[in-house]
Amino acid sequence: MAGEKLTPEDIKNMYPGIFAEGIALDDQYGIHMTGSHAPLRWVAVRGGAPDWKIYCHYIEKSKEEVSSTGDKVCDKDTIRRLVPCTDEAFKMYRY
Repeated sequence: MAGEKLTPEDIKNMYPGIFAEGIALDDQYGIHMTGSHAPLRWVAVRGGAPDWKIYCHYIEKSKEEVSSTGDKVCDKDTIRRLVPCTDEAFKMYRY
């Protein structure tokens, strides 16, 4: 998937769990949660069903902690900026 957009086939073919991760600032250009400008860790997770979601939390949290206790990212533009995806794959995002 490197350099390409996430597709429904990618989602269906991967095992449940974290498939992408990164760090973004808490602002309008990163992941706007509270506007603190603090760095946030985010993870993209493939669910048990062929779906996916993105969670974020404070940078000091491990990616496993973020995936289990983080806040779900719900802004469409942020989701697509963090994990570029086709329209069909975006429809598989679980809000």
